[in-house]
Amino acid sequence: MGKRIIQVEEKVPVKLLIPLSIQHMFAMFGASVLVPFIFGINPAIVLFMNGVGTFIFMICTKGKAPAYLGSSFAFLAPAGIVIAKYGFQYAQGGFVVVGLCGCILAFVIYKFGTKWIDVVLPPAAMGPVVALIGLELAGSAASTAGLTGVDQIDMKNVIVFLVTLGVAVFGQILFRGFLSVIPILIAIIAGYVAAAACGILDFTDVINASWFALPNFQFAKFNSQAILTILPVLLVITSEHIGHQVVTGKIIGRDLIKDPGLHRSIFADNFSTMISGLIGSVPTTTYGENIGVMAITGVYSVRVIGGAALISIIVSFCGKLAALISTIPGPVIGGISILLYGMIGTSGLRILVDSKVDYGKSRNLTLTSVIFVIGLSGIAVNIGNVSLTGMVLACVVGMLLSLVFYVLDRFHLTNDQDMTEEADL
Repeated sequence: MGKRIIQVEEKVPVKLLIPLSIQHMFAMFGASVLVPFIFGINPAIVLFMNGVGTFIFMICTKGKAPAYLGSSFAFLAPAGIVIAKYGFQYAQGGFVVVGLCGCILAFVIYKFGTKWIDVVLPPAAMGPVVALIGLELAGSAASTAGLTGVDQIDMKNVIVFLVTLGVAVFGQILFRGFLSVIPILIAIIAGYVAAAACGILDFTDVINASWFALPNFQFAKFNSQAILTILPVLLVITSEHIGHQVVTGKIIGRDLIKDPGLHRSIFADNFSTMISGLIGSVPTTTYGENIGVMAITGVYSVRVIGGAALISIIVSFCGKLAALISTIPGPVIGGISILLYGMIGTSGLRILVDSKVDYGKSRNLTLTSVIFVIGLSGIAVNIGNVSLTGMVLACVVGMLLSLVFYVLDRFHLTNDQDMTEEADL
């Protein structure tokens, strides 16, 4: 008997809703608060907008697309340049304009449809692009766990990492009943206990934090040079968004590009970014960690996502609670991330299988091969202050190749057509 699926529109009893929501909030917390730390701002405002942005997304997509919005990493490089030169408030202005342009793009998609996606991202290209969303983050998971990028690996980190990953992996296979839908939460708790036993927890920030604190709201300032520095990120976040919607759709068994529609989800994503920049937060985006949680647990309910968003807003006003969650050590986050990112990678391979991609055709073999190698090679192409690398660069290359193949098809120059005609004879 397979795992019970809790579908998008299903109501979830409170006794299930609370732990399931906490599970989603924990999954995104580590990565999402890292961005404000890098930018040098208080993470409380970011947690607040993560929650608000998620509710905006739920409303705009009519509750049909389960997605949790966390802090976007795509803006790090150009925003870092703007912050160093003008200050964070001018970076906020760039975020607002990018969000506004994204909303305009959503209107264009609404008017002209999404058939172009099938042309520029056929299954042989979409599959590896989606897989790369998870695969390119594998190194980040290992680094977060303290297993790479250090002169000497601390065995305490290894122990905590293995306990967390082990509970997550075997829990997914062995847990039954209610426990089978919260393996990630249980793994985080087990890893936290292991970290306490190994003596690597530090509660200094929790002791010093206040019980109640308002998020640091501040309004955006605008500068044309700052805006032009950040604006090219729109290409990156659009590619990322399409990939996330496709992989989420495959996991829940629905075509989210058609219903509620790519125009709705892109508008919601960018409108949230615009509001975030306006009031002092960082750009938001749908989160791979939460997509991985859905893939593992089979719980797709938007009510659970909404519960996680509400918890995030509550935490943003409670200094001690936010500080306590921040004590979750890297090996725990890394151990969970290994499994979550792997699930996203597997979802990309699933697209290839479900679409029955024929690798007897040279174009399919070429597309998949080039996209995988470009995405994992570490190659970077710089456009102004924006660096295209990893999944985004692979997506752009795949789209260009697919478009060229489409044009060649129109002129009957590809040998795939000759092979098809010979087969018919």
